Amino acid sequence: MTTTADDPGSAAAAPGYTADKDAYLKRLRRIEGQVRGIARMVEEDKYCIDVLTQVAAVNKALHAVSMGLLEEHISHCVVGAARESQVTGSTDAVQEKVQEATAAIGRLLR
Repeated sequence: MTTTADDPGSAAAAPGYTADKDAYLKRLRRIEGQVRGIARMVEEDKYCIDVLTQVAAVNKALHAVSMGLLEEHISHCVVGAARESQVTGSTDAVQEKVQEATAAIGRLLR
């Protein structure tokens, strides 16, 4: 049995980041403002190196959000699946969550 956010009866019904949701939303709104600032810089024909510096800052901020979400997935979803496997005796849920994490890491590295 795999626990997901879509399974209201499961112990892992909420995403791992739920406790930090407000902080993630605040960070994402700040990043959104940075991106709008970059667009303004381009509209105003700012120096290309200055624009690139801001793009790098946005990339770093998004990377930090990604790493936080990945950590939450591992500590909540993967660990939850491991606990479930102890009860059920099946490692299928653990394998699925590890594969999800591995795929997410692969996407982040592209």
